[in-house]
Amino acid sequence: MRDSEYRIEHDSLGEVKVPSHALYGAQTVRAMQNFQITGRHVNDMMYISLAQVKKACALANFEVDELDQVRKDAIVIACDEIISGKFKDEFVTDAIQGGAGTSMNMNVNEIIANRAAQIVEKPIGVYDFIHPNDHVNRAQSTNDIIPTAGKLTVLNLGELLLEEMEFLAETFHAKALEFEPIIKVGRTHLQDAVLISMGQVFHSYESVVRRDISRVQHALSEMQIVNLGATAVGTGINSVPGYREHAVTNLSRITGKSFVSAEDLIDATKHIDGFAHVHASLKTFAIGLSRICNDIRMMASGPKVGFNEIFLPEKQPGSSIMPGKVNPVIPEVVNQVCFQVIGNDATVSMAAEAGQMELNVFEPVLFYNLFESLEILRHACMTLRVHAIQDIKVNEHRVHDYVEHSLAMATALVKYLGYSKVSEITKQALKENKSLRAIVLEQKLMTEAEVDEALRPEAMIHPR
Repeated sequence: MRDSEYRIEHDSLGEVKVPSHALYGAQTVRAMQNFQITGRHVNDMMYISLAQVKKACALANFEVDELDQVRKDAIVIACDEIISGKFKDEFVTDAIQGGAGTSMNMNVNEIIANRAAQIVEKPIGVYDFIHPNDHVNRAQSTNDIIPTAGKLTVLNLGELLLEEMEFLAETFHAKALEFEPIIKVGRTHLQDAVLISMGQVFHSYESVVRRDISRVQHALSEMQIVNLGATAVGTGINSVPGYREHAVTNLSRITGKSFVSAEDLIDATKHIDGFAHVHASLKTFAIGLSRICNDIRMMASGPKVGFNEIFLPEKQPGSSIMPGKVNPVIPEVVNQVCFQVIGNDATVSMAAEAGQMELNVFEPVLFYNLFESLEILRHACMTLRVHAIQDIKVNEHRVHDYVEHSLAMATALVKYLGYSKVSEITKQALKENKSLRAIVLEQKLMTEAEVDEALRPEAMIHPR
């Protein structure tokens, strides 16, 4: 790097070379050198959340006479620019980092300080008028800023996920209505069981998604309780009376969300179980969603020697060696997303557990996995809905054929003939390759009218 390509900054550890054009500063450069872990930067939405928190704090400091109007205005303008999507290339810290998120906090502080300096026509990298710590980070600690911004990010990503979950539930509902008249053989233990309608099957998928919507909504509500103003360990050191209340109120106004201050700030600073609760709801949804995809792949198996009960949209050739093969790639990819989320839950759980004394320092890896789960589940819901569920068709001929040739109706005869007799009839029907109806009539166990009523499929799926 030539002299003209960098500037010299100083921090408590000494001299640091910073690219001359960069809005970030010395501590960000050290973080870039120290944490080359994932090759991925902190989630973009997290930085927008951090800028919103910084704006709320700058306004609060102004309102309690801890920040003058010129500095406040410059900081707020810089925050608004970040919120609008500017300076993405300046957010360069690795998603997994030591220090409880200090590097991402200082990355934002330095960008805001230098951009604010430009706004008031001061040189960047000097910090004599607007300082990253003294002004941008005033009355703040990484220990209250990062969890607060993390909660805001989880709320934003969670709302996007819930929207896609609702769309998926609505699509299952539409298919349930469409398929309600179609009766199929139900299966337990992968063996023929009793009759069920295809509409009932798809309604059950709607039900589990809606149940998970409620779970996720309930877990997300905890994210509105923040420790903003708690500073380092929850005591609020280096803040003045009134600041915390103003900061939380400002954050609610800026974001349009209803944030409240935690009743016990020390608890809220050291314990991050709320994030684990959110991810647990995502894991539960992933379990149910993967379970649905298992059914869909099974019902779509074939086309000649599988179940072949439903037709999935053909999305791509399925084999590099077997011509004409088409695989259920959409439910397969959603299965894999669910596996990833279930695995992420182990990491989130360990990170939430691993705190010591007055702080949990493992939020960076927790956020990395939590944000990923929120995003990939959202994409999975959209992918499954658009590329599979909304265009699923039932192979009515095959489904009807299974009903006609199965012994799934045997259970309906039990109340007329008793369990033992029906077991005997079923074995005989299998051995002689005859229908249950034929055996019952041959043995004169019921009249034709009685057996027809007993074996009427519609009566089996909607018991009186």
